[in-house]
Amino acid sequence: MIKAVDLVKDFGHRRAVDGVAFEVEKGTVLGFLGPNGAGKTTTIRMVAGFLPPTEGCIHVKGINVASDPVAAQKSIGYMPETTPLYEDMTVSGFLRFLAEVRGFSGSERNSRVDRAIERCFLQPVRNQTIDTLSKGYRQRTCLAQTLLHDPDILLLDEPTEGLDPNQKQVVRDMIKEMASDRVVMLSTHVLEEVEAICTRAIIISAGKVVADDTPAALKARSSKYNAVTLAAEGTGILPALEKLPNIGKVQTLENGKIVALPKAGKSIAADILGAAQQHKWKVADIKVDEGRLDDVFRQITTTEDTKKKEVA
Repeated sequence: MIKAVDLVKDFGHRRAVDGVAFEVEKGTVLGFLGPNGAGKTTTIRMVAGFLPPTEGCIHVKGINVASDPVAAQKSIGYMPETTPLYEDMTVSGFLRFLAEVRGFSGSERNSRVDRAIERCFLQPVRNQTIDTLSKGYRQRTCLAQTLLHDPDILLLDEPTEGLDPNQKQVVRDMIKEMASDRVVMLSTHVLEEVEAICTRAIIISAGKVVADDTPAALKARSSKYNAVTLAAEGTGILPALEKLPNIGKVQTLENGKIVALPKAGKSIAADILGAAQQHKWKVADIKVDEGRLDDVFRQITTTEDTKKKEVA
């Protein structure tokens, strides 16, 4: 559905995107994440056909975006980080206008607008002017305009930026519902977003792809993956845990709980429970850490950014 090959984008002497390459299949919710200034939005804009790459190429459903952007954009619904809205239009009027721009008229235009309003839960505000809408409804209106032509590919740049937790959940549920039969590619720096809705994540730093995997696989790279936090009473707990072969480090927290870090992410919970049974410790609580995406994100992006500064 999307194939990007060695994308490079220069702005004068500054290289914003440096050799980015990826492919995306139908049914994927791809989180494209990185720190501010990493090149996320620039890449999204190149895929959408709004920026030509300096080098490399992008194909959308087999169409070269740079050579035939109009044909490619028929399959793309694009929601930029700041979508232009006509404040004095009503929601339905705005969507009718954009449907007409896309070539729809009459009953087909009306049915497409009605469907977009229904899918984005805009019925309560369809006759309100856009300047009276809350941030959440404005974002849903922006998302609705991407759906008018029923595209196979949705490109969403920071779709939940500035929303409160309830509004974020509504937008996330909408994205998940729409993802089953299309590609959704969303740019974000919010790791919570990736864990909540994405089936795949690409991390970009200093214009380069530094990781490409499922969120679960990325979390498994965390130093805390499979770490065990233990609340227990008994004698000789620390020395006994330190002797277990798959445990690399044991430390005591201020609240008295014990954290055991595994070697190479190995599963250690069963070993710890076995030791507790053997030594007759009284276990009040035990928790296995599933890994933390923010740890991996900081490690990967900081390393790459530091390298670039050293080269410069």
